Amino acid sequence: MITVTDLGLSFGTDKLFSHVDLKFVPGNCYGVIGANGAGKSTFLKILSGELEPTSGSVEIPADTRMSVMKQDHFQYDEYTVLDTVIMGNKRLYDIMKEKDALYMKEDFSEADGEKAAELEGEFAELGGWDAETEAAQLLQGLGLGNDLLYSQMSSLKADDKIKVLLAQALFGHPQIILLDEPTNHLDVSAIHWLEDFLYDFVGTVIVVSHDRHFLNNVCTHIVDIDYGKIKMYVGNYDFWYESSRLVQQMIKDQNKKNEEKIKELQTFIQRFSANKSKSRQATSRRKLLDKLTVEEMPASSRRYPWVSFKAEREVGKEVLAVENLSAVQDGVTLFENLNFRVGREDKIAIVSENEMAVTALFKILTGEEEPASGSFKWGISTSQSYFPKDNNEFFDGCDLNLIEWLRQYSTDDHESYLRGFLGRMLFSGDEPLKPVKVLSGGEKVRCMLSRMMLSSANVLLLDQPTNHLDLESITALNNGLIDFKGVILFATHDHQFMQTVANRVIELTPNGCIDRMGTYEDYLAFKGLEV
Repeated sequence: MITVTDLGLSFGTDKLFSHVDLKFVPGNCYGVIGANGAGKSTFLKILSGELEPTSGSVEIPADTRMSVMKQDHFQYDEYTVLDTVIMGNKRLYDIMKEKDALYMKEDFSEADGEKAAELEGEFAELGGWDAETEAAQLLQGLGLGNDLLYSQMSSLKADDKIKVLLAQALFGHPQIILLDEPTNHLDVSAIHWLEDFLYDFVGTVIVVSHDRHFLNNVCTHIVDIDYGKIKMYVGNYDFWYESSRLVQQMIKDQNKKNEEKIKELQTFIQRFSANKSKSRQATSRRKLLDKLTVEEMPASSRRYPWVSFKAEREVGKEVLAVENLSAVQDGVTLFENLNFRVGREDKIAIVSENEMAVTALFKILTGEEEPASGSFKWGISTSQSYFPKDNNEFFDGCDLNLIEWLRQYSTDDHESYLRGFLGRMLFSGDEPLKPVKVLSGGEKVRCMLSRMMLSSANVLLLDQPTNHLDLESITALNNGLIDFKGVILFATHDHQFMQTVANRVIELTPNGCIDRMGTYEDYLAFKGLEV
């Protein structure tokens, strides 16, 4: 159990949250949500002891082992994959190394033998004899082969390092697991495996995630960081979302009734306060008016950008024809003999076991790269707008401010219009005057979405647009694409995003593609994968 009492954290005069009282108990999974900057990762650091709170306390029983998913991808570069996973149980790892050092001594003494026997006993109690098997099973569940067990961490790709660090956090049967964005860079099979692992886990799980489908599948409680407070609600993300919307609407409706009542009372007072025959009634209504206040909506840190794509003209019958297309990168074939046609009502999710293949396809279709062979042809009525997976070239080294940057893509160059547009994308006050080269990842994504909206294109191509976005921005983009009347080709890791937007799924394979009409979950069922 974790007991949080009167917890508060401030940075100078800025108060992140205060007076937090919570209990996290075994057998439950708690999803931590909140806007970017609300303090989700910071809250996990306080729970893990990495960061000291300004006030209050976090109490965890002394015999409880907590495991935390590490965020530094280079921290274990000098170790093997197996050692890195076993370090999830530091005591077990230390015993292993101490044992090895003892047995390697040339002058092995009787005292050394006694110490070794003591270590062997503790080693067995901690499950040391099964450690390698458990590590291999965790890595296999996350999609990594046993051939990597003795590889150096420094030799792994970034995405594989993240999987190893996740395996480390799950290793050795801890009582508490803290996970920060564990589904990033996991494919659907690995996510399903992780969900099953957390279903069966008997301890306490606290997870920060922007993956709504994952939060719905694993969470028993939602911990909401907002209004400078942290509150806990029973249920998964969808239950919290619908309940919070209902409460907000009830507050708005009540405010409206109160406001109408106040106007009615004010009118009565103005009309009759000077009338002696009505003065008593006016006095009673004035007393009622003094008591009646319009309940103000809390100043939430949660803000939704305005995302709406409007095509300048309808797309014609001919949209896109792809014939025998192939892509090769560094001598490796990403896909070949790719053939498909796009219809005017298609919203296509592009998926692949190799993300580089998806990005290569987008770059070919937008003219950024040449195919190894084959051809494609856009319909004469089409206009395309592209959201690249890596958008840094649009911002790095650029000295323009947000207004100047956006002006490049707008037919209306008036500052008032551009400021208004940026305001709807959550850039308010003096923010439009800051240089784009200092923007955060989420801010860059909102700029790129603004660029796409201003293009008025009737075909949108988006490669991982939800990366770096908070739940509110993901929801706004999700809804904007659902409402879009044109054609969409997109790739994302967000299950709910794909399920609600796509009406067709194309899976890129080394020898062509699998092309399925229907929803993303229809495609998963066809593949024999659990939904």
